Amino acid sequence: MAIYHKIIGEGFPIVMVHGWTLDHQAMMHAMEPNFEDRSGWKRIYIDLPGMGKSDAEPSIKNSDDMLEAVLVLLDELIPDQPFIVCGYSYGGYMARGIVEARRDSVRGLMLLAPMVIPETDQRELPKQIVLKKDPDLLSNLSALEAEAFSAMGVVQGQREWERFRDDILMPSTQTNEEFVNRIRENGYGFTFEFSHKLDYPTLIITGRQDHVVGYQDAWRLIEDYSRATFAVLDMGGHNVQIEQEGVFNSLVQNWLDKFESDKSLLSHVLQKGC
Repeated sequence: MAIYHKIIGEGFPIVMVHGWTLDHQAMMHAMEPNFEDRSGWKRIYIDLPGMGKSDAEPSIKNSDDMLEAVLVLLDELIPDQPFIVCGYSYGGYMARGIVEARRDSVRGLMLLAPMVIPETDQRELPKQIVLKKDPDLLSNLSALEAEAFSAMGVVQGQREWERFRDDILMPSTQTNEEFVNRIRENGYGFTFEFSHKLDYPTLIITGRQDHVVGYQDAWRLIEDYSRATFAVLDMGGHNVQIEQEGVFNSLVQNWLDKFESDKSLLSHVLQKGC
């Protein structure tokens, strides 16, 4: 199976899983600024099957199969190595699946606007709202662009539009729609229950105005992670990493600092070029 992945840096592995119908760029653009002044980290950005540059493998019919494909890739790239995993939206759901399947290897977790409940009608969601709007910007976009941005953006400025265009809208055009629709119909949620609790540094970032997955369902995960920081950011929707970029980066930096200040958490000494 051809799963596209991009590796940046050397050192302790940190696996990045993007959201539904996106590609690795969503996580790469969000996370890479936080490694500009850090060494000793091997960032692994993947394109989930059927999305980005990864093939739509016919044998993958549900999220269980999707998870298995990701695990096979990780076993090839970082066999028998401890690692950290980060997931955005559906990627957060997938990241929790990785923790469940590789509980002895995972040393940390970040969940960004995570999907917790697969069934949309069972989620607790705030009403959609726009808190900052630039009418001139929207008038200069195509009808399709304006509709997509308006449907998601809580903060609708030039900077937010450019990031949305590059990280969300453009990657979604590469998705194999038939493939992802089949997964939504056949098994968007895992067939197993989450049972594993994680006692390593965990960061959960949500948007107060996220009308896609919300924040209340994610809060209920807090007891599963004894070392979790939970943040719900105002003026932040489902793309909270874009709309609250500065706060997002500060939280990620604080989370990464925990590993570097207590290297025993990683079971390896973080060194340049290790």
